[in-house]
Amino acid sequence: MKKFNIRKVLDGLAAASSSSSSSNQPGTQRENDVIQETLQSDNFQLCKTVRHGFPYQPSSMAFDPVQKILAVGTQTGALRLFGRAGVECYCQHESGAAVIQLQFLINEGALVSALTDDSIHLWNLRQKIPAILHSLKFNRERITYVHLPFQSKWLYIGTERGNIHIVNVESFTLSGYVIMWNKAIELSTKTHPGPVVHISDNPMDEGKLLIGYECGVVVMWDLKCKKADYRYSYDEAIHSVAWHHEGKQFVCSHSDGSLTTWNIRAPAKFAQIITPHGKQPKDGKKPEPCKPILKVEYKTTRAGDPFMILSGGLSYDTVGRRACLTVMHGKSTAVLEMDYPIVDFLTLCETPYPNDVQEPYAVVVLLEKDLVLIDLGQIGYPIFENPYPLTIHESPVTCVEYFADCPAELIPALYSVGSRQKRQGYSKKEWPLSGGNWGQGTQSYPEIIITGHADGTIKFWDASAFMLQVLYKLKTAKVFEKARGKEEKPSADIVDEDPFAIQTLSWCPESRMLSVAGVSAHVIIYRFSKQEVTTEVVQLLEVRMQCEFSDGDSPDPGGERSPTLPTPGASSSPQEGEPPTQPSTGNNASDGPRDNIPCLQVRSSPLKQSPGYQVELVIQLVWVSGEPPQPITSLAVNSSYGLVVFGNSNGLAVVDYLQKALLLNMGTTELYSPSDPYVRQPRSPRKSKQPSGALSESNDGSNTSEDRCKSPTSGSTSPCNSDDERKQKFIEKVKCKSRRFSKTVANDFARMSRKISSSGEQKPDLDAKDNSFTRSRSSSVNSIDRESREAISAFHFCESFPRKTDSVLSPCLLVGTTQGAVMMVAVSLPPGAAQRLQQPVGISSCGTLVSLKGGILTMALLDSTGALLPPSYEPWYDPNASDEEKEKSRKRRPASPPSSQEGQDCQFAVVCSEKQAKVVALPSQTRIYKHNITEASFVLRADVVQMAGTNCIACFCANGHIMTLSLPSLRPLLDVNYLPLTDMRIARTFCFTNLGQALYLTSPTEIQRITYSQETCDNLQEMLSELFTPVETPEAPNRGFFKGLFGGGAQSLDREDLFGETASGKASRSLAQHIPGQGSLEGMKGAASGVVGDLARARIALDERGQKLGELEERTAAMMSSADSFSKHAHDMMLKYKDKKWYQL
Repeated sequence: MKKFNIRKVLDGLAAASSSSSSSNQPGTQRENDVIQETLQSDNFQLCKTVRHGFPYQPSSMAFDPVQKILAVGTQTGALRLFGRAGVECYCQHESGAAVIQLQFLINEGALVSALTDDSIHLWNLRQKIPAILHSLKFNRERITYVHLPFQSKWLYIGTERGNIHIVNVESFTLSGYVIMWNKAIELSTKTHPGPVVHISDNPMDEGKLLIGYECGVVVMWDLKCKKADYRYSYDEAIHSVAWHHEGKQFVCSHSDGSLTTWNIRAPAKFAQIITPHGKQPKDGKKPEPCKPILKVEYKTTRAGDPFMILSGGLSYDTVGRRACLTVMHGKSTAVLEMDYPIVDFLTLCETPYPNDVQEPYAVVVLLEKDLVLIDLGQIGYPIFENPYPLTIHESPVTCVEYFADCPAELIPALYSVGSRQKRQGYSKKEWPLSGGNWGQGTQSYPEIIITGHADGTIKFWDASAFMLQVLYKLKTAKVFEKARGKEEKPSADIVDEDPFAIQTLSWCPESRMLSVAGVSAHVIIYRFSKQEVTTEVVQLLEVRMQCEFSDGDSPDPGGERSPTLPTPGASSSPQEGEPPTQPSTGNNASDGPRDNIPCLQVRSSPLKQSPGYQVELVIQLVWVSGEPPQPITSLAVNSSYGLVVFGNSNGLAVVDYLQKALLLNMGTTELYSPSDPYVRQPRSPRKSKQPSGALSESNDGSNTSEDRCKSPTSGSTSPCNSDDERKQKFIEKVKCKSRRFSKTVANDFARMSRKISSSGEQKPDLDAKDNSFTRSRSSSVNSIDRESREAISAFHFCESFPRKTDSVLSPCLLVGTTQGAVMMVAVSLPPGAAQRLQQPVGISSCGTLVSLKGGILTMALLDSTGALLPPSYEPWYDPNASDEEKEKSRKRRPASPPSSQEGQDCQFAVVCSEKQAKVVALPSQTRIYKHNITEASFVLRADVVQMAGTNCIACFCANGHIMTLSLPSLRPLLDVNYLPLTDMRIARTFCFTNLGQALYLTSPTEIQRITYSQETCDNLQEMLSELFTPVETPEAPNRGFFKGLFGGGAQSLDREDLFGETASGKASRSLAQHIPGQGSLEGMKGAASGVVGDLARARIALDERGQKLGELEERTAAMMSSADSFSKHAHDMMLKYKDKKWYQL
């Protein structure tokens, strides 16, 4: 503690000395003292909130027909529960083992899960965050199948050895009653029947258990007599069994694509066999075998023929055909093709009772990457429109941005244009999964998530109130011509796949301006319009960016900067057509190195643009002397100035999208002033240029782009699977790499992690320098060459003081580099709106503002009171509206804050890099505060965010720590070791936003949202949706008079007498280990959310008890009334015949 205090004092002295050393700014420290910081550590707490998207790698599914809740288990041990739109829940098994099977305790608010680690768990769903009440771990047998009959507390567990054990789900204890495989099969059988693949009780007789073994044997077991009544044998393996509701027949699906139907009292031979997709030979022989039918369900209807629904069973000659679900109804057979392989399916029925007519109304189909609901009640079996946000992964996500507290009118505007994009042909019925209730949270501010995808699409999502709903989808690839075949693929492509993938984007919510950068070194600027237009010619601007200096291209020693590179490469011709001609160069590799050609071809035909985002301008970087353009690493757009700026490892370019003109095209090193102490020398020139593909630098650029275009969802090896030494090498390489492209560091990680095993053990070949270029990107020579390139990593438009001597605010651009330098660039706009389109915009570099360790991640400006100064913007107006409407809606940008008084600082620049954060006073450019965020690791993402009415810096480090720093003093407020960097996807997609919200892509298909706000954590229970709602269980089916009289109805069974300890004895202790759940005490039902949850459950129990008592009272009164009536009639009869003789009767 003493050491910490000493360091704090030294930091204070350093800050004081640095501020007092600035003689021309004596008021700086006094100005800073005025700022009262209100944020404290108590304002911060970190916790997960909700998870959106499709469950990654699903493995099983279950449905509660009374509560109308669907549960999905995954191969990573996750559970996702779905109710009505907006009701979702995520929970995780600690072991991470795959979920084999799920079973609801129907209408009880509980769920049983069976895992591949041979454990079963009981989940309590009567709380907003489900918890495990009990667990049972089997030690000697592998679990293969579980079955829980409706309204039963005894769970049947089938094992790989063929045995069946029984568990009491209330106490999670094993019964001594065991069905051994050798007693179930015939004694004459010489081979083991294989694992148990099916267990179910006869719908009409609970005392009869149907057991299916993998080898093809099915046994009807009498639970009371403890013996097999019937054995049904078929020579093909069984995959599933389904009952007819009357309990007289069942259907088996087999590995040869056949379905056998059996009468329970005729075990000798099946009653019927069909091969739904097999070709029937004319000579009456057995049909050709087909693929296995993995599952079959047999559902009856009152009015017509039964439904038989199955997955699999297709003919072997249908190679390449997609997975299908077959619906057989009467004489008709419908084959429904699915987009992905089928994992499981369930038929939704009107009744939960297996002995009642089922009346199926829908089928839930769980696919590997989708969830589909099919309406069985309409002709053609249309699907229901899915209300869940399960299409995040429709194309792999390549970038994510998160905006909280957006303008209120933005979500309705996006929804109105997005509603026109919806498909037609859905079922007209309501979504069948209607369980649960929405949360009662007070969080009402608008939130928007934007995802960029590998196919060039951008999706806008409404993320308000812990929900997620797609608003609008933009396809950026429409701007370009599509190659019709592989042979027609443009020769200038720098990527082999996904050439339209989104690299980064910049969005202004107030003006609705959108700028998008893609992996093919292209930038597209979009405006938002509510009117449809047809663009005859897409406006195109080609930019030529390169890094080396020629003899005549030396930096201008003056303060004003002229573009270093010759501007003929920057063509603003509206036609995509012909690039500027260059001597001795050609467009094809056979003619020489590619030069002045873009990577993609902009479409030449008219472009019909629907309401929504419409193309304003396309900017493309072109090949330079056989070298592909470098990927764009940073991007910013400003509607108030009409400018878009982008940068890469060669430099930066500023484009006026109003005049469609290139204003500045400058190498990074030229941004430095000649007298700048931070100036870096340009890197050593390369060897003589070779045609594309001959030297590694050309190949390296191509490989970089190819690797960069791949989404973070593509297979990247996780570093946590390596040993400690490789992991350390990995971290060291990541540190080195991170300074090159801070925002796109994840793609480098992915490539490095694949190279660690090879490059980490190889020694560089010092004798062959040329070979070192052609080896992997992690070779030492190449990494030095790359490191010497200083890339642009961040931009920030602002109104500030470009130079120390300035006292008047003017438009500026802050430029951050991967070497930690922050440069100030002055922007000179023409006076008045009338001259804006006629006169050019002036751009001049003003040298370095400050330098930090590590690449720059984010920059912001505060005023003298510590309030955030957002970039100025122009309020949105419809570009296609009439001039009068434009003038009404267009306003001048927000008024600038007051100018600086002589000798006083009135602004603070906040800069955060991969290692440090600094606060600099403006215009004096004096450092006020400095904080070293991390020494051993580095920051992956940093944002200046609004929190509790003030501002702070939020950081996510590669070592998994999430930290917040106060502003402007940079006091540490939060430091939590939350999430170690085990996946490059997390590094690529992590982002913070205002009001304590953050998110990242936790799997290729799911977004995990978290909060670092104490207030949100405190109110989380109220905000989350509720899964369980008290619902009356439907009445059991009426047995009917004759069935009751002659015993033809369902036979009940007192399982307690059979499976209880008194009847069956105790189970072996070594067979399974009972583990009490973390959220419960032994024997307690549903210990969940503290006293409130207990009281709520007690209230529900009292209500139910009161209701039952009321029913009992009514029945008692009816019986008393009936007894009184009977007594009266008896008394009357007695009086009538009292005085009569026997012969008078």
